[in-house]
Amino acid sequence: MHIAVIGSGYVGLVTGACFAEFGVDVTCVDVDPDKIARLTRGESPIYEPGLEALIKKNLQAGRLRFTTDIEIATKQSLVIFLAVGTPPLPDGAADLTFIETAARDVAQHMDSYKVIATKSTVPVGTGKRLACLIEENQKKPVGFSVVSNPEFLREGAAISDFMRPDRVVIGGTDPEAIAIMRDLYRPLYLIETPFVITSVEGAELTKYAANAFLATKISFINEVANLCEKVGCDVHDVARAIGMDRRIGPKFLHAGPGFGGSCFPKDTAALATIARQHESPTRIVEAVIDVNRQQRLSMIDKMRQLGGGDVSGKRVGILGLAFKPETDDMRDAPSIEIIRGLIALGASVIAYDPVAKTEAQKLLPDIEYAADEYEAASGADILVIVTEWNQFRALDMSRLRKLMKTPRLADLRNIYDPSDMRELGFEYAGVGR
Repeated sequence: MHIAVIGSGYVGLVTGACFAEFGVDVTCVDVDPDKIARLTRGESPIYEPGLEALIKKNLQAGRLRFTTDIEIATKQSLVIFLAVGTPPLPDGAADLTFIETAARDVAQHMDSYKVIATKSTVPVGTGKRLACLIEENQKKPVGFSVVSNPEFLREGAAISDFMRPDRVVIGGTDPEAIAIMRDLYRPLYLIETPFVITSVEGAELTKYAANAFLATKISFINEVANLCEKVGCDVHDVARAIGMDRRIGPKFLHAGPGFGGSCFPKDTAALATIARQHESPTRIVEAVIDVNRQQRLSMIDKMRQLGGGDVSGKRVGILGLAFKPETDDMRDAPSIEIIRGLIALGASVIAYDPVAKTEAQKLLPDIEYAADEYEAASGADILVIVTEWNQFRALDMSRLRKLMKTPRLADLRNIYDPSDMRELGFEYAGVGR
């Protein structure tokens, strides 16, 4: 089977490379010729563990190719995945400009039956909307089906998530299209991956509902962490105890500076907007968004308290800029708001991240960037761990203490034990501890 993936961003690249690894012939399409040139050389434009090696392997095997020519990709493919961006509009709704443009372009080049599968996260009803657009923009009537096949990829573990998913969700009503999609995912039958077959609308809503629920767990434990600080207990103990309940589970119960990235902020805002448009407001989701916003601001207050009530004139070292480890993704990263807040209060900032410096400089061009974690700590009044990269879990604290102007540590990921840090001579602030 030959498939096309329209959009060679994060989701599109992982989808294309992994299907090629399954033995499928894949053509990835993008409008950016420079990106396509890099990919054709086997260079990944994003950081994702294992992705560049997978791209090179399947390029050499002849199963993966990259092009800007959507006509060729459309005509030679049975399944066409739409994996373009759906960024948020000012009101929180998803901007469908790119996916609608892609649908029109595909429609103009269809010459035989096609399955159009949306990988992009889209509002409920988008499948029907795309079906109408395709029908209106065909040069001659050609049979097709639109299905929804949402992705559930974690940045930093995307290849594993694709190859060994918790489930595959396929939304559609055409038995032929569903059979084709099942066949495409046939290698997953060997590991007994569950398949959920639902309506297009059900699949579209599933993606938003899943991300909103996970975001809810994060905001919930952050509220509990804030209460722990007031009553004098450790959120680690509380989270561990409630996570042992199988109905709750231990994942996403890690207190910190709030969620960020390309999915949770965007998808919670979009779901809340969809709900308001259908006069069925999601009050819990609205609260999750508000709690997350406030959590970031409360992190700045922690640093003010460490600084004796004021950070003006103080040098702050930041460890970690990406919204999570194992990615260079800076989209809606907590570090951005925290750093801008510190600067607004008169602090100077020097930051280090193992892979996100290039992306961070686009958003935070006016701060200093360190070559490593120890340079970031040198001369600092406060050192802040924002992203829990593994290399920050075993810092040489004696060396840090000597390098810093004053030994103050704001551990926003609760990596270190508070009593240990205090014994080592650090003023320490965690989250909910």
